[in-house]
Amino acid sequence: MKKSPPSLLSGIAIVAGTAVGAGMFSLPIVSSGMWFSWSLVLLFTTWFFMYHSSLMIMEANLNFEPGASFDTFVSKLLGPRWNALNSLTLLFVLYILTYAYVSGGGSIVSHTLEEVAGVALPRTLAGLIFATGLAVFVWYSAALVGRLTSVFVGGMIVTFIMSAGGLTLSVETSLLFQLEPEYLFFTLAAIPTYLTAFGYHGCVPSLVKLYHQDPRRIQICLLVGSLISLVVYTIWHVATLGNIPRADFVAIKSAGGNVGDMVQALENVADASQLSSLLGLFANFAVVSSFLGVTLGLFDFIADKFKFGDDKLGRFKTAMITFIPPAIGGLFFPNGFLYAIGLAGLCACMWGTIVPAMAARASRAQFGSPAYRVWGGSALIYLVIGYGLLLVVCYLLAAAKLLPVL
Repeated sequence: MKKSPPSLLSGIAIVAGTAVGAGMFSLPIVSSGMWFSWSLVLLFTTWFFMYHSSLMIMEANLNFEPGASFDTFVSKLLGPRWNALNSLTLLFVLYILTYAYVSGGGSIVSHTLEEVAGVALPRTLAGLIFATGLAVFVWYSAALVGRLTSVFVGGMIVTFIMSAGGLTLSVETSLLFQLEPEYLFFTLAAIPTYLTAFGYHGCVPSLVKLYHQDPRRIQICLLVGSLISLVVYTIWHVATLGNIPRADFVAIKSAGGNVGDMVQALENVADASQLSSLLGLFANFAVVSSFLGVTLGLFDFIADKFKFGDDKLGRFKTAMITFIPPAIGGLFFPNGFLYAIGLAGLCACMWGTIVPAMAARASRAQFGSPAYRVWGGSALIYLVIGYGLLLVVCYLLAAAKLLPVL
């Protein structure tokens, strides 16, 4: 007997929780060159393309059996070579993000245990506890992940409103709406980073499975979840760029550009200790919810790749391949993430934009896409492909230090 699908809140939380991570704190740093007006344009543009590319994944995925993920539909629609390239880039990004969240989650566990119980654990051991604890939920069911993520996304939104709300009241509009023609050129270096801010595409096949291939429910989850991300990013830009002068970001960057540096720059606006605590709590909620969303997508991809069953034994095998490699990486290479995350952005360009558009085009040619078809026809497909190619060019130029940065 088929189980009824979970509430829309679970799917919305998975999308928003996967997209909004602790990396959000870097967005104002990246945006400081182009400043607020161009940042707003780039935010909406990125949201538009990434939302529609996620719909293209859904369109292609709906032509296959429930549980089919990227490995199945990319292989059937685009052939083994594209599937190999897509699989490598997707696995690289999702494993790197899982690896990063294991490290970040370890700091949460070690700090909490020290504060509550006075127990000091090594960060690597704390990371293993964090990953193992949440891995149990991912292993058990996607529906449970959705319910748990709803709780953490709720906490994330509450702490974000409490931390950013007060800052928005002290925004200087004259500071916020500085607009010089040369600021436009700073957008090019920021484009790849903005892509990763809306990187929830790995969980789309999980939503297709979770909602029994109901396109209406899945589309609502993708739309509302991505819009929550867009609103959070916009408010964060207002709160930071409206309170910190553009010239001050040079010093923030040189200091490292982390949360503490941002709080120090905002200490004349709000109580620095309270703001730091709230932002730290928000970051913790964001790490947990992102970990659950990213690993759910990775889990379903691996289950599809190796054709593991959806029973407890099959899910256990999938969980081992999903969680053991990043856990080992966290043990032996705790700082390796810094060297790999840049390349992860380039890989995300492939399976977040180009492959979804090509899969949707092939799906229409092969099946007619009877269950769902993204609006815009071929024109929108080629626009998304063009956007993906622009991302690749900007990434390579930025890596070669050929683009202007503040």
